[in-house]
Amino acid sequence: MLFNSLQFLIFFLVITLAYYQLPNQKSRTWLLLLASCYFYMAFVPKYILILGGTIVIDYFAGLQISGSRGKARRNWMLVSIVANVGILVFFKYFNFIFSNLEPLLHLVSPERNMPMLDILLPIGLSFHTFQAMSYIIEVYRGNQPPERNFITYALYVMFYPQLVAGPIERPQNVLPQLHVYHDYNWNNVKEGLSRMLWGMFKKVVIADRLAIAVDHAFGNTDSQSSTQLMVAAIFYSFQIYCDFSGYSDIGIGAAKVMGIRLMENFNEPYRAGNIQQFWSRWHISLSTWFRDYVYIPLGGNRLGEARRKLNVMIVFLLSGLWHGANWTFVIWGGLHGALTAFLPGRKEQGLHKFMSRYVFVAVNFLLVTLLWIFFRAPGLSEAAAYIKGIASARNGNGVFGLNMAESLLAVGLIVFMLYVERKRKSYLISRNWLFLLYAVVMAAVCYLLGVFNENQFIYFQF
Repeated sequence: MLFNSLQFLIFFLVITLAYYQLPNQKSRTWLLLLASCYFYMAFVPKYILILGGTIVIDYFAGLQISGSRGKARRNWMLVSIVANVGILVFFKYFNFIFSNLEPLLHLVSPERNMPMLDILLPIGLSFHTFQAMSYIIEVYRGNQPPERNFITYALYVMFYPQLVAGPIERPQNVLPQLHVYHDYNWNNVKEGLSRMLWGMFKKVVIADRLAIAVDHAFGNTDSQSSTQLMVAAIFYSFQIYCDFSGYSDIGIGAAKVMGIRLMENFNEPYRAGNIQQFWSRWHISLSTWFRDYVYIPLGGNRLGEARRKLNVMIVFLLSGLWHGANWTFVIWGGLHGALTAFLPGRKEQGLHKFMSRYVFVAVNFLLVTLLWIFFRAPGLSEAAAYIKGIASARNGNGVFGLNMAESLLAVGLIVFMLYVERKRKSYLISRNWLFLLYAVVMAAVCYLLGVFNENQFIYFQF
């Protein structure tokens, strides 16, 4: 069930209205869990069994960790992590691993081929796997008591607003909120609905419009001029931002309507003056997850500069692989890691402060845009051809994906979006008449300018 569909609109209205009619938290928890199961099963119903299996394992592992001492605690944690990572590897990386081992097999037996699986990746698998692992690790560290109510724990993993593409939540933030009866609060409703409308605007009006030009350029690289390829690459930077942050806005807003606060996942990432700042602003729930559960346990920056750089590279290579079973993602992550590890941070003072506001931001944006090419391209050869096409300063004989008027509209929408997000500090509109005006205008803009082809959100594939 896509957020940008009529089906979700009806689903959201029905579940939210029912939520506020129920008299106690227990019945609300059941409602949200059943709704989340229905939401997940709208994609591939049978995969609910995989998610349910990991929930059962992690729930009992958490209880055993809390009640055990010494090596037993560690062993239960490992049982949970191995189960979660094992399922992730099987569904997401099995074919990738075996396809890369096949050349070695051909050296021994040229006529034999590695076995490949014809399976569909469970939607959102990487996200809810990391959220479940966060719970187990926090229980093991003693930072989070085990959740003894199975239904509440299942809802923590399956909460529909952030089940498929995050934010990747921590148990300390969400679990306590799932035990509280949230009274109806009009300000929460206004703030949540305002944010949902803004996220929908970014998705259907901006991201899906830009996708037309981006898909055309990446599908017809040889016929595009260098200028067309560069414009399409820039469009992709804003497409993926509006697509992913738009999903987060809708999810965070839907939760807020019910009085539940989810963590922020973006903070104007394209205003960053260097790669380090970019990753403190982009997909914050993932970058902090890798910081807390990989980078710091590896030693962080406590073991010298050489070890720090190695730890950074490990984190970013894993992050790239987390995004997809393709060498393009590994290269993308490795390049971000190298830039993060080896480029020094800048102190924003004096001339550097002025430069950071303009020159460094522009240079960093173009650098991130070029790296996004590896993220978007289906393979390394296609990414190399795309970059070569930009560098060749060639003229093309193909049309651009959008005509001039549509391209100018897209640019205007991007500028408007950046201006609003720079100025907006809160999604709460205090005056009711302003909120109603905003809701009507945004709904009209989405209806009139939206591209309603129900494009799947980009990060659903991860």
